[in-house]
Amino acid sequence: MSGAGWAYAGYLLWLLAGWADFRCHRRSDLPHTSGLAESLLHVLQMGLMGTLVLAWLAARPGLPLLALSALLVLAHAVAGYMDTRTAWGRRPVTPLEQHIHSVLDAAPWIALGVAAFGQGPAALARGWRWEWRAPAPPASAWIAVLLPALLLCMLPLLAELTAAWRARARRGGG
Repeated sequence: MSGAGWAYAGYLLWLLAGWADFRCHRRSDLPHTSGLAESLLHVLQMGLMGTLVLAWLAARPGLPLLALSALLVLAHAVAGYMDTRTAWGRRPVTPLEQHIHSVLDAAPWIALGVAAFGQGPAALARGWRWEWRAPAPPASAWIAVLLPALLLCMLPLLAELTAAWRARARRGGG
């Protein structure tokens, strides 16, 4: 398998971990426990990592993309900590969910490290110029990256957010 093939397999495993995490949230009744506060942190985390994935699809690898990636991965780690703090004491976070979080937390750092060391002299020689990929990746590449994310993470996130919003409304919280 090529380097790109291994990267894609890792990406799919990361998305599967995200799906498993949403299953854990559902089993622990997140909408009625940690509720909307935790679900909104999941929206933030998904937005940060979604931005990262889109940036890697659209931009040519180089120092600006690596810097943006580092900022997004760091922000994701902070949001992940806030997420865990929000859930703590409000709903059970099982050992299985904690291990799933390990994958979700580590995967962006690992990908950042691989990207940083895999850039090579050509990327460094471009300096700090932001460049779009030319030609742009084909539609099949966008679909291969975005469709699994939609099915495994975005749809469960929207279901969780909707359930948390409804639970809050039923409690009279707006």
